[in-house]
Amino acid sequence: MSLTVGCNSGEITLWEAGIREKLCSKPFKIWEMQSCTLTFQASAAKDAPFSVSRVTWSPDGSFCGAAFSKHLIHLYAYTGPNDLRQHLEIDAHSGGVNDIAFAHPNKQLCVVTCGDDKLIKVWDLTGRKLFNFEGHEAPVYSICPHQKENIQFIFSTAVDGKIKAWLYDNMGSRVDYDAPGHWCTTMLYSADGGRLFSCGAGKDGDAHLVEWNESEGAIKRTYTGFRKKCGGVLQFDTTQNHFLAVGEDSQIKFWDMDNINILTTTDADGGIPSLPRLRFNKEGNLLAVTTTDNGIKILANATGMRSLRTVEAPPFEALRSPLEAAAIKASGSAVPSVAPKVERSSPVRPSLILNGVDSMARSMEKPRALDDVNDKMKPLQLTEIMDPAHCRMVTMPDSADATNKVARLLYTNSGVGILALGSNGIQKLWKWVRNEQNPSGKATASVVPQHWQPNSGLVMTNDISGVNLEEAVPCIALSKNDSYVMSAAGGKVLLFNMMTFKVMTTFMPPPPASTFLAFHPQDNNIIAIGMEDSTIHIYNVRVDEVKSKLKGHQKRITGLAFSTTLNILVSSGADAQLCTWSIDTWEKRKAVPIQLPVGKAPTGDTRVQFHSDQVRLLVAHETQLAIYDASKMERIRQWVPQDALSAPISCAAYSCNSQLVFASFIDGNVGVFDADTLRLRCRVASTAYLSQSAINGSQAVSPVVVAAHPQEANQFAVGLTDGSVKVIEPTESDGKWGVSPPADNGVLNGRTGSSSTASNHAADQIQR
Repeated sequence: MSLTVGCNSGEITLWEAGIREKLCSKPFKIWEMQSCTLTFQASAAKDAPFSVSRVTWSPDGSFCGAAFSKHLIHLYAYTGPNDLRQHLEIDAHSGGVNDIAFAHPNKQLCVVTCGDDKLIKVWDLTGRKLFNFEGHEAPVYSICPHQKENIQFIFSTAVDGKIKAWLYDNMGSRVDYDAPGHWCTTMLYSADGGRLFSCGAGKDGDAHLVEWNESEGAIKRTYTGFRKKCGGVLQFDTTQNHFLAVGEDSQIKFWDMDNINILTTTDADGGIPSLPRLRFNKEGNLLAVTTTDNGIKILANATGMRSLRTVEAPPFEALRSPLEAAAIKASGSAVPSVAPKVERSSPVRPSLILNGVDSMARSMEKPRALDDVNDKMKPLQLTEIMDPAHCRMVTMPDSADATNKVARLLYTNSGVGILALGSNGIQKLWKWVRNEQNPSGKATASVVPQHWQPNSGLVMTNDISGVNLEEAVPCIALSKNDSYVMSAAGGKVLLFNMMTFKVMTTFMPPPPASTFLAFHPQDNNIIAIGMEDSTIHIYNVRVDEVKSKLKGHQKRITGLAFSTTLNILVSSGADAQLCTWSIDTWEKRKAVPIQLPVGKAPTGDTRVQFHSDQVRLLVAHETQLAIYDASKMERIRQWVPQDALSAPISCAAYSCNSQLVFASFIDGNVGVFDADTLRLRCRVASTAYLSQSAINGSQAVSPVVVAAHPQEANQFAVGLTDGSVKVIEPTESDGKWGVSPPADNGVLNGRTGSSSTASNHAADQIQR
């Protein structure tokens, strides 16, 4: 967890946040004075010191950039934990360089800068200037490079409050907005790039935090909660597509992106300046904040605390704040006695908590007893999608085959395709083409994809020799880079190349047969294989060897899920048991039964999937949906089929942002649940996506599996008993499934709930 700090003395320091250790320090010096302009050489000779105006990391963490208060930028190559090597010095602007950022125009890593000379410039990594954007009438204060639908551009803001946007050409600014307050403003996108925010202050001292409607150049939402006069320039940051944080009034103030009212504040046990600088780490579970005595405090939520403790030196001191956070501090004596500029942690170092984000507001809420939760639940009028006109839906071409139900269904990790494994062992791949109708090239219910095959005509067919397909349990897993798919259908496990469909290798011939497959999240050569005989084999593909055999279940394995945050593998079986295993030693840590209805035998598939925080665990069984705290394997939520959704559950999955749960039922319904509370938001009836003949035929069609799009939170796909695959989304006018659940006593997990019902759903959309 590297933290880069730039100081008013011009020094750049690199810290290891977990142990409060300075890894390296780069005092300011001019590397090649003779290469600088005469104007700069004259300026540099004066007594005024050089200070760091901004530090930043390249997206892959290979470079660190620093902008200075006079003319210069420095680029360092990051070559190791304590090694920043001089790479490039550029005399970039006349006067101060106010901001620096990395961008990828035309897939080339470049540096974007802006300065007091009213210019924005783009440089390659050799120091060659590629673009020079003119048009601002005042010093340019900040820049925000971004890309949407393959269109790359730069937002810039000047000290007169003008906001402009530039494409990588010489055609001038494409927009001209006015920032609230008409003074220094910073712009940031949410982590998924879907939402644009700005924060700044007016010359009158009023603070402004807003969300923009980019297409209209209008303010969409203005957040409240600032004191009357902030008295200077604000700094803010966003995290996890969910929260905003601003340093103001010697506090850190937090907002939910969807609520204009302030969510919570903390003074971090005091000692932070009136307008502190702050930055979240990449995962969003640590927040670095400057202090009045020239130090840095690190605020952490529960997941951040776990990551810090893995590298902890002295004990941590808990903060008495609404975040229930802990802070560590780099003391003022170790940091130059100036006001430091804090930057996001380097993404290059191996993260101790891959995908391990426990969102700030959610970590405020301690798990409550199940009965307590149920007592406080308020009724919610259901949004029901009954008609095809009330949603968007597309059917995969060449997918229907009444003799071959869809047994497993996956989106590719890139979001451009869907992979289905049939009960006959054949895998099919569909891809969306990038075109005018679908400029992103991502999976969408608005465009029909292509049934994709290589030119060779090869088909991904599993080994089914000697297999009774009616008894076989097909299983599938996809590598992170979408290059390989591993699958089995009662026979040997086959590893296919996703580009050529060729079989790269085969392994684990039965008996016993494989029933569930999972790649190790940190090593694609390690595979966890659940077996028909209830064991789990930890198999190393590279050496073709089973490294460990895990025994703890009584029936076949039906689910596997890794948590790198907790360092465990969770397994589920047809015995209705959940087991946790240490990833380091593969020893069993705990075994718990899921709580079945009275009289129900422990049978049926139990599936498991981790929330994006890598702590909460979704457990799906035909009798229930449940959320467990996997650190203790304690159940904290449960939903059982009832009312409109009373049929057994066939499958369930978290949405990509873990805010929804999609669940399919054997009667054809699909339920959309709030993931925090398991309250039902929306029911998509079979009549919305199936024909009457499919519903009323001699063999009624129903969903077997459901999968969630990896980037679009409201898109899901279902695989059906007739072999067909359908992608389903809300209508464009709705934009989401149902309404937000009402609050418990007005607040639910730190977010103000909506009391809208299905009848005023449209009004709720406009309001939000």
